[in-house]
Amino acid sequence: MGRDESTSSTSPDGTEEAVDTSPTFRLGLYVRDIGTSVGAVMLVGALLFAVSGVWPPLVAIESGSMEPHIDTGDMVFVMDAERFPGQEARHGVVTAAAGAETGYRTFQRSGDVIVFEPNGNEQRTPIIHRSMLWVDAGENWYDRANQTYIGSADSCDELRNCPAPHAGFITKGDNKVTNTRYDQVTGASTVVRPEWVIGTGIFRIPRLGYVRVQPSQLWHPSASIAVREASAPTAS
Repeated sequence: MGRDESTSSTSPDGTEEAVDTSPTFRLGLYVRDIGTSVGAVMLVGALLFAVSGVWPPLVAIESGSMEPHIDTGDMVFVMDAERFPGQEARHGVVTAAAGAETGYRTFQRSGDVIVFEPNGNEQRTPIIHRSMLWVDAGENWYDRANQTYIGSADSCDELRNCPAPHAGFITKGDNKVTNTRYDQVTGASTVVRPEWVIGTGIFRIPRLGYVRVQPSQLWHPSASIAVREASAPTAS
């Protein structure tokens, strides 16, 4: 005679009811719970995408190039630049130069922080840095640049990406130790075309990004997860 895998419970009216505890029943409950969890995650993701217009709407920070305003391991919510542009925005992005005049600030400093594809290369890890200046195609932007951020160049002729090869943004990380020059001076990226901008950073969730960054670094030490530091041409 087979073992009865059901148990009994007492219903509110005092009668006993059988409760199925068979492996098949338990597996069904497990699958249901997993399905519910996956559905909830998908719903949250869909809502975030509906708000941001960018996928993925959250990016993990794997370097300190934006410290102290964005730290390694933070998760940053990114929004399509054209959705809610600030005053004096260019293609939805407010530069630090424009923000200083209007009082527009994000992450404790003037201007928007943008996530962009370096040199427009979709295969490279995106960079998250602050938009500093807008330059027009062929512009000699040497005199408008902050002299602290151009290194030893004494003129436009000695400055990389000057004159500007095309219209776009001059960018730079906030870290005063590792990112002392513009990305366009170090060679991290040429002038950033507007179509290379994935989105603008809106707010950060401290340390949540470690959920994505640390497992990748554990199994693939050289892999990049979301956005990285770009302080020199040899950055990795």
